[in-house]
Amino acid sequence: MSMSRRSTFVVHASRLSVLATLGFAACAASAEDSPDLERGKAVYEHWCAPCHAAGPGHPGTQSLQLKYNGSLPAVLVERTDLSAEAIKTFVRQGILMMAPFRKTEITDSELDALAAYLTQR
Repeated sequence: MSMSRRSTFVVHASRLSVLATLGFAACAASAEDSPDLERGKAVYEHWCAPCHAAGPGHPGTQSLQLKYNGSLPAVLVERTDLSAEAIKTFVRQGILMMAPFRKTEITDSELDALAAYLTQR
């Protein structure tokens, strides 16, 4: 390979390496950098956290602690077993003492964002 062709090859390989690194960095960016996940987090904090956050005084968390007796996390943001569809069903239909949420309270797009936030792990 001539020196000119070799130099061109090295330049192109370097550019590809930089582009690949940038691509991997973009994919590895924090999940909360996503506007949808930020929106889902805001929905969770407004509507869900008062009952389902960690610590005493959260009736949803206390209920799940009794139900699962340590076999599953009681705090919703720590769960990895919930599907987006299950979350949407619980929110729209309610369960046990949890009342359903109307579309005027949590819109469909907010519910999608909430489900994405809670299933991001």
